[in-house]
Amino acid sequence: MNMYISRTDNSMLGNWWWSVDRWLLGALGLLIIFGTVLIAAASPAIAERLHQPSFYFVLRHFFYLVPAIVMIVGISMMSPKTIRRMASIIFLIVLAMLFLVPVIGSEHNGAQRWISLGGFSLQPSEFIKPTFAVVAAWLFSSQHREHQFPGYMISCALCALIVGLLLMQPDLGMTVVVSLVWAAQFFVAGLPLSIVAILFVLMVTGLFGVYMTFPHVSSRIDRFLDPQKGDTYQVDRSLEAFQNGGFFGTGPGQGEIKRVLPDAHADFIFAVSGEEFGLILTTLLVALYGFIIWRGMQRVRHCENLFTMLAVTGLLVQFGGQALIHMGSSLRLLPAKGMTLPFISYGGSSLLALGLSMGMILGLTRQQALKRSI
Repeated sequence: MNMYISRTDNSMLGNWWWSVDRWLLGALGLLIIFGTVLIAAASPAIAERLHQPSFYFVLRHFFYLVPAIVMIVGISMMSPKTIRRMASIIFLIVLAMLFLVPVIGSEHNGAQRWISLGGFSLQPSEFIKPTFAVVAAWLFSSQHREHQFPGYMISCALCALIVGLLLMQPDLGMTVVVSLVWAAQFFVAGLPLSIVAILFVLMVTGLFGVYMTFPHVSSRIDRFLDPQKGDTYQVDRSLEAFQNGGFFGTGPGQGEIKRVLPDAHADFIFAVSGEEFGLILTTLLVALYGFIIWRGMQRVRHCENLFTMLAVTGLLVQFGGQALIHMGSSLRLLPAKGMTLPFISYGGSSLLALGLSMGMILGLTRQQALKRSI
């Protein structure tokens, strides 16, 4: 593409191409291709089990992937100020939706997390993660710039509100991710170590409270600590998939575990990768996630704009934390938790929210954005 866009091209596309991080963009493109191949390999067996056409989930994946890619490119062309304003507006909208979920939300597998909108089920919590990361970054940076502005207190109140709304659904995994992102941003913003210790104690106490309050959470943790205490069918099949795959895998579409593993196209798609792509290619997939996080952090390492640094840090921690929870659950390194693998798992709300998130990362790490203040 460099051959067709000159450095002297002052159009919006030309300015975008020569200022965006093309290494980050390329890695994201590879991840999207990887996900498309895995969805095509994992989903036909699930579709047939649900009495749907073989490529039902593949077609729906593309239905959400196209607008997600448009969002990535479109949002990455925005200025930091426009990104901050857009994220703030979306945050207020999805926060209102979180209040509505317990009232009009639809229930699935014992959890009430979705709102039906004309045949499309939207999960507001997927969009609260990236938008709150940007809003919290603005609040933290605003207090650094104007010490009288209560940015820390407002962010604490918003985080507590969001955590409470997520636990009502209940969605512990999303609660953990939002809390970790907020805590990481607060730490980078210069939070005193004494307050870090207090927050750590509060988080541990909160997790213990959740363990004692929600039976499904205590059951998953108990089964993780002692597999003999309950049904570990999904995790056992997931580990079997990795064993079957060996170093080189059985080949795309040739795996067998996906035929008996529930949600193989979503919550356990990493296991499908382990069986059909093998250890080598699956390790490359993990490395791709690592490269995206490392590259994004490198772009803001010397950034003097605190808002940009905090926003990108939060968005990358969210991206990496979500991937880590999914992979850890599949390998029995963490208690089983239904969470999508970014750009790999099937999920409409997840894909659109990731498009929003990565668009903001690419926009905030453009060369002009790193030098620009808001």
